[in-house]
Amino acid sequence: MHTHLDRGVAQYQLPIGDKLLNMNDLVGERISLQFNQIIQCQNCGKKTNKSYSQGYCYPCSQKLASCDLCIMKPETCHHHLGTCRQPQWGLDNCFAPHVVYLANSSGIKVGITRKKNIPSRWIDQGAISALPILEVKSRLLSGKFEMLLKAFVADKTNWRKMLQNDVTPKDLSAKADELLSQIDTKGATLLKQKTLEVNYPVDIYPSKITSLNFDKTPDISGILQGVKGQYLLLDCGVLNIRKFGSYNITLTY
Repeated sequence: MHTHLDRGVAQYQLPIGDKLLNMNDLVGERISLQFNQIIQCQNCGKKTNKSYSQGYCYPCSQKLASCDLCIMKPETCHHHLGTCRQPQWGLDNCFAPHVVYLANSSGIKVGITRKKNIPSRWIDQGAISALPILEVKSRLLSGKFEMLLKAFVADKTNWRKMLQNDVTPKDLSAKADELLSQIDTKGATLLKQKTLEVNYPVDIYPSKITSLNFDKTPDISGILQGVKGQYLLLDCGVLNIRKFGSYNITLTY
């Protein structure tokens, strides 16, 4: 889903064909999603029996730099070794300004993102608040700082707690001061910004998490009780939309 922030509230638009459907407007309504048994690679457009790396056919998942392991582990970026799958893509994306941040999604975590992806990255993670703390010139360097900070704070979100809104507000600024005093920040620019608060279009948070899957249940219907992270919260379960990004879906309401 496409995301942005409007007056502190996360806004969601779901691509359906060549249109963008405003999902915030559908919260509280009954919707039906039907998987049409077609999966098309979001890179080459070819039909595939299975989606790899959240939306690609197998050949594309093996040749695209955006599907390489270093995307999940930025500290392993190997562009400088001359082994990047797509050197120009690496220059354009991995050598753009990156930000190291703290976010509170199911508790305080550290993360990294390209500067231009703020605040969408935080909305995608379902963070209720986020604070940029360092800016660096490359993905590799951001990954190295993330590794240093991982010794003191988590780097992953408990997605179940995030979806249940089982999260307590935290003072990210105070935590940033504490963490940055523990590491050498040479090579990074210290950022002095205010914590960003994010609210989500949710009427009811689930008390129990039931995951929905188009591969097991091609027709899913229910009341849309909210949207958080990249999940649709239905009265019958939660659906990770990002996981099915290359699936051909019909949505009715």
